[in-house]
Amino acid sequence: MKYIAAYALLVLGGNSAPKAADIEKVLKEAGIKSEADKVEKVIALNGKSFHEYVKNGTAKLASMGSVASAPVAAAGKTAAPAKEAVKEAPKEEEAADVDMGGLFGDDY
Repeated sequence: MKYIAAYALLVLGGNSAPKAADIEKVLKEAGIKSEADKVEKVIALNGKSFHEYVKNGTAKLASMGSVASAPVAAAGKTAAPAKEAVKEAPKEEEAADVDMGGLFGDDY
């Protein structure tokens, strides 16, 4: 993921076709030791523009639906018992008077 992130930073910074040396330089400046085979795999993505990959990936994510929709649907099924639980008022605890026993040097 760090290799793709470095590639994305370079593209978004104006370098439309980053080279291996560019990616290695970004990673080095971030304190990350790069591996040449992984850099070459990212460079091999140059068949399409980076923006096309992002556009296609976003479309695929949209087709999967929202992750948040499942909990919302499940919450709709159990909404009635949850409302009953809310009706019960929480019991308040009384504050206890605690003697600090001269903690700050003021014995009474």
